[in-house]
Amino acid sequence: MKKNAFLLTILSVVLLMATSCAKLPQAELDAAKASLETAKAAEADRYLAAEYNALQDSLNAVTVAIEAEGSKSSFSRNYEATKNQLVQISADATALVAQAEERKVQVRDEVQQSLVALSYLITEDKTLLAEAPKGKEGKEALEAIENDITIIEASVNEINTLISNGDYQTAQDKVSASTVKAEAIKVELTNAISKVKKG
Repeated sequence: MKKNAFLLTILSVVLLMATSCAKLPQAELDAAKASLETAKAAEADRYLAAEYNALQDSLNAVTVAIEAEGSKSSFSRNYEATKNQLVQISADATALVAQAEERKVQVRDEVQQSLVALSYLITEDKTLLAEAPKGKEGKEALEAIENDITIIEASVNEINTLISNGDYQTAQDKVSASTVKAEAIKVELTNAISKVKKG
């Protein structure tokens, strides 16, 4: 009798372990997906794209692993590894929310500094434009440059609006493009003035 009771206890423990390991980690899967959605809502996919994409890839890989495990017989299924991975993905995605907020602040500060530098550059370009040679052949080129400077000045207003709206990533892209253009104008005008002086 005692032997039978002992065997039943062992069998119960084995079955409990088998079923607990074989249970689909749906709650953990849902939590990981929700955490990634929260990270995306915090714009981690824009401000920390590499980290966010790595987590998304990990979730996709775990989902494939869960499906593969589900195709096995109920006694050989074991979701313990995937369950742990999902818990880690949730934790990493939650941490990514705070990191994305920090990165946004950094990008905003970088944009504001770049905007100050761009404003100085626009002033330099205007000064050089006033000093540039006004020959007949150069008139059209100078008008084109003046038009480009006007476009860059307009972009400053757009960048300020983007900053006000909290779209720091787009603002950074715009300020970078405008700075490159303003630098090119400065070089072009400096070279034109230098040629006249040498001549």
